[in-house]
Amino acid sequence: MELSVHTFVSLDGVMQGPGGVQEDASGGFDRGGWLVPHSTEGQLDQVGEWFGRADAVLLGRTTFAMMRTYWSQVTEPDNIVATTLNTGQKYVVSNTLSDADAAWGKTTVLRGEDVVEQVRRLKEQPGGELQVHGSWRLVRSLHDAGLVDVYRLIQFPVVVGAGKRLFGGGGGGDGDGAVPSTYRITESKVAAGGSGAVALTLRRDAFGTTGAGEFVVREGREGTA
Repeated sequence: MELSVHTFVSLDGVMQGPGGVQEDASGGFDRGGWLVPHSTEGQLDQVGEWFGRADAVLLGRTTFAMMRTYWSQVTEPDNIVATTLNTGQKYVVSNTLSDADAAWGKTTVLRGEDVVEQVRRLKEQPGGELQVHGSWRLVRSLHDAGLVDVYRLIQFPVVVGAGKRLFGGGGGGDGDGAVPSTYRITESKVAAGGSGAVALTLRRDAFGTTGAGEFVVREGREGTA
């Protein structure tokens, strides 16, 4: 299976608490709900398309708890996100959740210190996509291990200024940077609704190196080296 990561991000890369003030207040984050003022009809239809590709969903513990609380209440049969989460195969990374605590349809708890290797083995199984949604700390570990094949992002025209950043540290500081990586954009479009949000699909390309170069002038002509 391919491993794909899906999240909403701000212009400054923040992915923490987009949907509500109390969605993720960890680290004293008090700027939750930053996406909501920019949400317009049809804008998040892309998310249903994401979930329609999922053979299994992989979540961190905090995101799992948040999604279970919300999506287990959605019983509309035509809602692809709810159907995928409520009835499909899910994996949650946690050393504290018991099987009973993690009960939500088909859910398997991944425990231990070798989570990256467990995910690597899941990727070796046949199928389409193993999808990660949200789950900041988990995403960072999988990125740094070179396991992320595809990123699907919706970027909103807002600067949050603090919080967990997709490729940076959390809590408002830059923290340690992510492992250098190169991706190519395979799809991009302005989301419906007129808010200016942009949906991007990025596929891994020459993972682990960004390369380097410089602009130069040769015989009066601008070029690269």
